[in-house]
Amino acid sequence: MSNHHSNNGGGTVLLAFVVGALTGAAVALLFAPASGEETREYLGQKAREGKARARDAVDQGREVYQRQRESLTTAVDRGREAFQQARSREEQDA
Repeated sequence: MSNHHSNNGGGTVLLAFVVGALTGAAVALLFAPASGEETREYLGQKAREGKARARDAVDQGREVYQRQRESLTTAVDRGREAFQQARSREEQDA
């Protein structure tokens, strides 16, 4: 259950980043007007940077997910083994 909550937090952070980047670009345009060509170049550059950052964030999210999944799988396997061992001991004692 807590994993679901933390996944939402990551999405919220990514959304906040994107909104912040767009807001920053808009404010920059309002306070430093440039020619159309310069503005298009600037916006294209910022879009590429945002895309690269989003891709990095997705990659990091996948890595965290994979590590958590592996930890959970290991914990389940250990729990299963402990249960089987305890069950075997009970059967031997009976």
